Amino acid sequence: MTTPTTEAAASDVRGGVDRIVAGVSAGALTAFVVAAVAGPDTVGGWVSTGFTKSASWFGFYWQILMFATFLVAIGLALTPWARARFGTKAPEFGRFKWVAMIMCTLLAGGGVFWAAAEPMYHYLNAPPFFGDVEVGSNEAAHVALAQSFVHWGFLAWAILGSLAAIVIMHAVDKGMPLRPRSLLYPVLGKRVVTSPVGAAADIVCIIAVVAGTVGPIGFLGLQVSYGLSSVFGLPDVYGVQLAVIAVLTAVAAVSVVSGVNRGIQFLSRVNVWLALALMAAVLVLGSAWYVLRAFVGGFGVYVTDFVGTSLYRGDPAWLSGWTVFFFGWFLGYAPLMAIFIARISRGRTVRDLIVSTAVLPPVATCLWFSVLGGTGIMLEQERPGAVSGPLNESGLPAAVMSIAEGLPLSTLVGLGFLVLTILFVATTTDSMSYAIAQSCTSEDHAGTKLRAVWALLMGAAAAVLISIGDGGISALQSFIVITAVPVGLILLPSVFAAPVIVRRMAAEQGITGWRQSGATAETTTSSSAPTTAVAASTAATDPAEGVSA
Repeated sequence: MTTPTTEAAASDVRGGVDRIVAGVSAGALTAFVVAAVAGPDTVGGWVSTGFTKSASWFGFYWQILMFATFLVAIGLALTPWARARFGTKAPEFGRFKWVAMIMCTLLAGGGVFWAAAEPMYHYLNAPPFFGDVEVGSNEAAHVALAQSFVHWGFLAWAILGSLAAIVIMHAVDKGMPLRPRSLLYPVLGKRVVTSPVGAAADIVCIIAVVAGTVGPIGFLGLQVSYGLSSVFGLPDVYGVQLAVIAVLTAVAAVSVVSGVNRGIQFLSRVNVWLALALMAAVLVLGSAWYVLRAFVGGFGVYVTDFVGTSLYRGDPAWLSGWTVFFFGWFLGYAPLMAIFIARISRGRTVRDLIVSTAVLPPVATCLWFSVLGGTGIMLEQERPGAVSGPLNESGLPAAVMSIAEGLPLSTLVGLGFLVLTILFVATTTDSMSYAIAQSCTSEDHAGTKLRAVWALLMGAAAAVLISIGDGGISALQSFIVITAVPVGLILLPSVFAAPVIVRRMAAEQGITGWRQSGATAETTTSSSAPTTAVAASTAATDPAEGVSA
């Protein structure tokens, strides 16, 4: 028998598309763009106020949430339960393709421009946690890299791809949709499908990731236009910026329409190979020995002061501009990143998922920041002002172009960085377009038209916003920190539910002891009674099952 609630929910879904979620999300983006164009100063002031209050009131909560997520994820990976596998089939993607898609989705333009600029900012002005550090010293270089690792390292990756992905995959196995609302399954059970709270969770998470994706698209137009002007002498005007965004949007749209199995994974692989080639080029043309020492020194400081820097609260103004901003940004991305990772991770074990999201990618990210940012610091030490001068004068894109200019084959290296940046942002755009479209549908796979519409919509929004300068783009990117307030609450149940879910999965699969020989495992799995008994005894500990019952 169909309940009134089910009938009401069904009336809002046509052809698999949730009209309320899709309409409100797209309408919110359109309204923001129109308001920003009509009154950029007013909108900028509102966003600035909301940003300040969100960072002040919730910043410490975000730090604790991300720190706890990392600790719980690593703790789970060390248990025997982590041998539990999601699904019964073999992994859909090989390891290289799988990790490439995960890494390229997060890094976006930050993989190039922030990797070059952020270490330089911290090198020139030591973060307050570290006190007075002599500018120009090796200690300053290590501190600068360590602080960048805090923002882009273990905590960022853990919140994006570990516990939330576990909860979503478990919820999908229980018949829930591949949507952000399934993060609330441990609390609401099956009611999350039709609950207004579930719809609100979808909308908030979509708006957050749209803000976080349109921002990099817009900044890409500004940054690549500046780079083309530096390398080829092209005019740094709106027409060039618009052309860059058009190319990026077209690439992302074609990629997302072709699907995960073709376009998205292909673009990610190309991205990774180009990044590796550029990294090798910078090491050979610069100083591999300096970068290696900088990485070891910076990573050593990062690990030594891991707790202190992650939970530092001594300078609220500095925190809101750096640590809290980045943490809020990654939180805003987390639900839809978890959806994308859940989509591509069937067949993997829990340990494999955690290690390949919360351990290996952050180490690789820290190495990349050391190669690019460390080389910039080396050039700055050799010729003070070589990188910091253009950075202070022209902003983020000037840092990476200055580093390229300081190396042999500067034109080729600079062009490579511009192409890599476009591919990074295109990969993020296609992956997030896929996840957004999936969040707007009741079907297992979002239609190609819906995926393309979201890619084109975000590209169009970026094109309009940069027409009024970088103020509109900055406001929208800052808005993701405001949306991180409700998103942070949506992610909280995962910290407590993921261990219970993993333990239950392990029990159902016969993985119950710290040490288990092959013979014991075979006996356990071949006997349905003990397995059933264990599963039954642990069913009550699954919060989702308890609520839904």
